[in-house]
Amino acid sequence: MTARIGVVTFPGSLDDRDTQRAIRIAGAEPVALWHKDKDLKQVDAVVLCGGFSYGDYLRAGAIARFSPVMEPLIEQAKAGLPVLGICNGFQILTEAHLLPGAMLGNDHLHFICRDQRLRVENAETSWTSDYRAGQEIHIPLKNMDGRYVADGYTLDKLEAEGRVAFRYLGLNPNGSLNDIAGITNEAGNVVGLMPHPEHAVEPLIGTGRTDGLPFFTSILKKLVNA
Repeated sequence: MTARIGVVTFPGSLDDRDTQRAIRIAGAEPVALWHKDKDLKQVDAVVLCGGFSYGDYLRAGAIARFSPVMEPLIEQAKAGLPVLGICNGFQILTEAHLLPGAMLGNDHLHFICRDQRLRVENAETSWTSDYRAGQEIHIPLKNMDGRYVADGYTLDKLEAEGRVAFRYLGLNPNGSLNDIAGITNEAGNVVGLMPHPEHAVEPLIGTGRTDGLPFFTSILKKLVNA
């Protein structure tokens, strides 16, 4: 039976079609979800895609977090549903308290768009098992509010528990504390990151590499073997 992975679109989302294509390339069935849907259509996993969401002028993800689709998503994520938040999706996950910390404006106050080197720190989550710990990958990055922040206690806890999933290599592109590019929850089913793996699944687009594809093959293997 083909795994079904939902992709939530908010007003202003830019990368829902790209994410659906990445899921299809990995071998799963993408299921379009609208932010006003009150159920998740029995999907096996969910991706909150990148772009922008309405209300970002207040704080990125602050209004989207209260969309109707988020109520069942939060409930099911706490019960183990795999959820991936990319860029704006990562921001929404922090606003929904499914991931700790917050996202602020880039420290240089400019939008950034470039290919970014990352190091895989945790290869044991639902979304990262097809990587290996310490692996260096290249993923496109594009954001205005990509600076990850958290209090000292939270940062120490994330580091001690191995919950930093990805770290920026080279010049820190946005001022994120501890060079954090992505994190996971304690259970490893919820992952958020700022770079866009859906733009690195085919050699002819994005970085010219397929370093983002393992996000989608990882979850497919997780669901098939569940």
